[in-house]
Amino acid sequence: MTHFPEFEVIPAVDVQDGEVVQLVGGERGTGKRYGDPVEAAERWIDAGAETLHLVDLDGAFEGERVNAAAIEAVVEAVPGDVGLQLGGGIRTAEGARDLLDLGLDRVILGTAAVESPEIVAAIDETHPDSVVVSLDAKDGEVVVSGWTEGTGLDPAEAASRYADLGAGAILFTNVDVEGQLAGIDRAAVERVVEAVDVPVVASGGVATTDDVVALKEAGAAAVVVGTALYEGTFTLREAQAAADGV
Repeated sequence: MTHFPEFEVIPAVDVQDGEVVQLVGGERGTGKRYGDPVEAAERWIDAGAETLHLVDLDGAFEGERVNAAAIEAVVEAVPGDVGLQLGGGIRTAEGARDLLDLGLDRVILGTAAVESPEIVAAIDETHPDSVVVSLDAKDGEVVVSGWTEGTGLDPAEAASRYADLGAGAILFTNVDVEGQLAGIDRAAVERVVEAVDVPVVASGGVATTDDVVALKEAGAAAVVVGTALYEGTFTLREAQAAADGV
C-alpha cells in the first residue's frame, strides 16, 4: 500500500472496553465514550476517510492486545481500499505479522520498538514498509508504557534511529497537548520531520483546521485527529479541504 501520496487527515478510532474513547493527555480514566467502533469506522469512511487509525487503549496500558475482537470487527467491516493502521499492545514480531496477514496495512509499535529495536527490522523483512514506530513525547522526551515511563530519548534522534532500522513511517504524538483541543506544537513536529526521510504522521492537540494546515506546512505526511472530530469542532471534509487548499 502506498504511504500517504498526498497529505491525509486520518480519524482515530481509539478502543477501550470495546467502545470508542478519547483520552485527555494520555491519562487513563479521563476518557469520553463515543460508542461502537464499527459504527465510528463506517461513519468516518462515509465522510471520506482513506485511512483509519485504530488504537487498543487497554492494550497500550496492559502490554497485550485486549480489544482484539472489537478491532477485528472493524477490520472485517472496512472496505479493502481503506487503509488501516493499528497500535496498542503489539509486543512481538510474530503478533505484528499475524495482524498484517489479517488485513491491516500498518502496525504501530511504541513500547516494543523502544524496548526491542530489532523488532522493527524483523517485521520489515517479511512485510516491508508496514511498521510505523510511535514516538510519544512528553516534556520533549519519548515516553512508553501508556505514557507512564520516560526513556531519556530525544524524539528527533529516536525517529532517525528507527528510520534506519526499517520503519516505514513515524507516528509522532505530543502527549502534552493530546485530547485537550489546545493546539499543536509545530516546532516539535518540524524537528522530527527534518530528522528522517520517511513519512511522519503527526498526532495530538489538533483543535482547528488551522492546526491541520500548520502540520502540513511543518512537513507532516498525515495527521491523526480524534477529539476534534468526535466533538464536531470541524468535519473530516473541512479538515481535508483546508489541507488540500494549501
